[in-house]
Amino acid sequence: MNSDDPLSLTSKTSLGAYYESHHVIGKRLGQSFEEGQRGPLLKRWIGTGRRVLDLGGRDGQLTRHFVDGNHVTIGDIDAGAMRLAREALGVDTVEVNLNEALPFADASFDVIVMGEVLEHLPYPHLTLEQVRRVLAPGGQYLGSLPLAYHWKDRWDVFRGKKLWMARDPTHLQFMRYSDLRKLLSTYFEVVEIVPLKGGKKAVRWPDQFARVVAFHARKAAG
Repeated sequence: MNSDDPLSLTSKTSLGAYYESHHVIGKRLGQSFEEGQRGPLLKRWIGTGRRVLDLGGRDGQLTRHFVDGNHVTIGDIDAGAMRLAREALGVDTVEVNLNEALPFADASFDVIVMGEVLEHLPYPHLTLEQVRRVLAPGGQYLGSLPLAYHWKDRWDVFRGKKLWMARDPTHLQFMRYSDLRKLLSTYFEVVEIVPLKGGKKAVRWPDQFARVVAFHARKAAG
C-alpha cells in the first residue's frame, strides 16, 4: 500500500479512522493552511457574542483565532483531534459526519465555519442544505478552500503534472472561483469572496488566477 495513503497506518476502514490517520501522516495537527491570513480574517468577520460551529475544525488550530468571546463548538469526524481541541481551548466538540444530517436543531448557530472543508465533500449540496438548516436567520456561513483550474494548474497539466489538489486523495471537489460563487449562491447571499493566494492578478481576475480564497456568505433573515 502506498505510504501516502492514510489507511496504511490502520486496519480500520471507518471514515473517522481514515481521517485520523490522514491528519497524522500529513502532519496536519498543530498547523493550519494559510493560518496567518485566515485566522485574523475569520476573527474580524465573526466578531464576539456568537454561537459558532466550526465544522472540520480538527484540533482547533484555526479555531483559536475566534474562540475568545464566543461559544464555539467543533464538529469533526476525527475524535483524536477534537480531544486536543477540548484540552487546549475548552470548546465543545461533537463527532460529525458531513455526509449525513447534522446532529443539531434548526437555527442552532449564529456562525458556521468550514475552513478547507468543501473540497473534501462528496456531496457538497447535501452538506450545505444542512448548514443552512442549523444556521439562524441572518447567520453567517464562512470558510475557505483551494481552487482548481487557475493558470498555475493549467500550466502544470500542460507539463504533464497532476493538478495540485489531485495529489491529496481526500480532495474530491475541484472548483473554479465561478463554481464556488454559484454553489454558495444556491443557499446563501454571497457577501464577499477574498483571494488569499494568487497575487494582484487574483483580485482582478479571480477565475483565472485565484488559488486559495476565503468566503463570507449569509443566510436570508426572513
